[in-house]
Amino acid sequence: MRAESYREQVSPADTFVHLVGTPRPSPAKAAEFRSVDLVSIQAAVAAAVSAHIAHFVYLSVAQPAPVMQAYVAVRREGEELIRASGLAATILRPWYVLGPGHWWPYLLKPFYAVLSLIPSTLDGARRLGLVTRAQMIGAVVRALENPPQGVRIIDVPQIRATGG
Repeated sequence: MRAESYREQVSPADTFVHLVGTPRPSPAKAAEFRSVDLVSIQAAVAAAVSAHIAHFVYLSVAQPAPVMQAYVAVRREGEELIRASGLAATILRPWYVLGPGHWWPYLLKPFYAVLSLIPSTLDGARRLGLVTRAQMIGAVVRALENPPQGVRIIDVPQIRATGG
């Protein structure tokens, strides 16, 4: 994917929402993260800058994280591209979104509850917590309705606060 392949399709607008990524991420898809996820954010940022987009919304991932290193690294690079571009942006950082086809992580909820009670694991349990699809949609809508000055990070606790 190249910015010029769709730059003409991105007209000046208030907001550009980037949701492109490798489906069902796993450690085995490290090459796809670089060839799909990273290339798409590079093209999107270039197109958004060219079109003078006022607000860029990027679906990233919670960081730092003990697993999925290649995925986290590519999303971090995407965030750095956005910061370097000078675009006003909202960066959403969920860890795992629960919903249709993604039910098995509900089994992890008791472990998250225990980790939230231990001071040494509390921060990680909050940062890498599970969010629902409704909470994620609420966070995106809230980001769209409230563009920032500069770059704003919305992490798991803030995503959960949107309700849903």
